[in-house]
Amino acid sequence: MLGEMSFGGSLSAKLIKGAKEAPLSWKLKNIARWGFIKGWIYWHLAWAFSRLTEIPTLVSSLSIRVRKANGEWIDYGTVCYRVVTDAGVAFIVDDMDSSATDITTLNYHGVGTGVTAEAAAQTALVTESTTVLNPDSTRATGTKSQPSANVLRSVGTVTFDGSAAITEHGIFSQAATGGGTLLDRSLFAAINVAAADSIQFTYDLTFTSGG
Repeated sequence: MLGEMSFGGSLSAKLIKGAKEAPLSWKLKNIARWGFIKGWIYWHLAWAFSRLTEIPTLVSSLSIRVRKANGEWIDYGTVCYRVVTDAGVAFIVDDMDSSATDITTLNYHGVGTGVTAEAAAQTALVTESTTVLNPDSTRATGTKSQPSANVLRSVGTVTFDGSAAITEHGIFSQAATGGGTLLDRSLFAAINVAAADSIQFTYDLTFTSGG
């Protein structure tokens, strides 16, 4: 018995490029905010201040990358340098004093649409997002690391199932929205997201010794 067999097919490839930069107009709008300018100055003065006075300092910074629904990444860079809260400091002290709290829980990333300036007395985001999150009312759990011995980093990715103009971020002690201790609140120019978009937040808390 004789016969023939043939094979056919096609192969396609897609080039995946690195993240593109955020629009220049957005960057200019964000860095023109007094909160950003003041935070940038204070953050960069902290190291010199500690070396000069031998007084330790505690500063923070927040960087953002957005992943669009089509897989495209947009890098917004460092968007804020503020602000560690009174409640966050008290939470750390309570853990060191009697373990009444647990600072390892300060690892949940909340987002919102509030535009009120950062203040150390704040205990929550101004307008925290809930139903636009995927899953609803759940903050992203961060992945921790130490870029250097004095820097604690938490990277959390918030996924959305609706549209929003995200303007604020906070590090909290619990996953559920609407509660927990706020360690740090950051404000930035609005970043518009839609369903299936996500924002990757990189939060760095830097302890500068008095040496």
